[in-house]
Amino acid sequence: MAVRRGKQQGSEIEGDCWGPERAHPLLPSPNPGPLASGVLLSAPTGDSAALSAPLSATLPGVAEPSPESDSVAVTVALEPPPVASTAGGAFSVSVAFPGSVTRESCFHFACELLKHVLYQRQQLPLPYEQLVCFSRRQLPRPPHQDENVIRNVYSRDLENSKKCQQALGDLERVFQHLEIMFSLTLVPRVLILLGGTAVNPKELYEINLQGISLGGTEESLQTAACVRKLFHSLFLADVFSDLQAVSTMGVIVMVQGHRNCGIDWFRPKLNYKVPARGRKLTVNLFCSDCDNATLSSYSEVNSGLNDYIWFQAPVTMKGFRYFS
Repeated sequence: MAVRRGKQQGSEIEGDCWGPERAHPLLPSPNPGPLASGVLLSAPTGDSAALSAPLSATLPGVAEPSPESDSVAVTVALEPPPVASTAGGAFSVSVAFPGSVTRESCFHFACELLKHVLYQRQQLPLPYEQLVCFSRRQLPRPPHQDENVIRNVYSRDLENSKKCQQALGDLERVFQHLEIMFSLTLVPRVLILLGGTAVNPKELYEINLQGISLGGTEESLQTAACVRKLFHSLFLADVFSDLQAVSTMGVIVMVQGHRNCGIDWFRPKLNYKVPARGRKLTVNLFCSDCDNATLSSYSEVNSGLNDYIWFQAPVTMKGFRYFS
């Protein structure tokens, strides 16, 4: 299943970082039980109010069952979402949000999917949030210790700490500049490339945002509720269960944006084409049940497609594993 690694390792780490009974914030509970209308998946403590409320309280436009009506409108899928596959190992999962979202929400979708892919594909030894928590608890170098003692006893821990800090630092820089990118321009597509090169990666994960309808903060859906729905759909689709274990690889992030957006950290790649080889998973995000007056802002991308080019993050993140 998509969360097999999370279940196996969670018993060892969740007691320190999340509490003995608390599940990872982005993944469903290990024992979710039968899905029913109005039931949400697990979420961080800050969203405890949303967890106890019915689905209609967090996602507008979802009707509650009435005593007189036999029909119930829900957004939690009772069956796995459609997973389309094509020749060459390409798969796609579609996720519909019942309303408009903000640009900030789109930024969070990209970041959370990047974290999820890195953990599921064994490029991070722990989920991102738990890795951050663990790195903050690491002991500093003991003062007034002999260098030979430090080299013999603490060398392995220091090496683990160094790799961890390097990976977290690279990810943090990517997240910071991704946020700037989403604030400067519409971002119709994001690519996460594992292994190989940007032209010929081993695995490719695409986030397609061209069906998104943007709105203001007040009329848009809550980001936390949309993230839960996104990962619930990935959990049901079970897109990572059939993949074999891989070694650590380099990770490249590509972002599509307007050529004149003014970003100076990402490097423009004018002639870049999305690779056709390798395993590919596309996550299509779109908004439904929007008012007719709320049109997708990404429609302008289709009318001026030549003005949107690919940008590459100048940092190639390195996957790592802890030495025991």
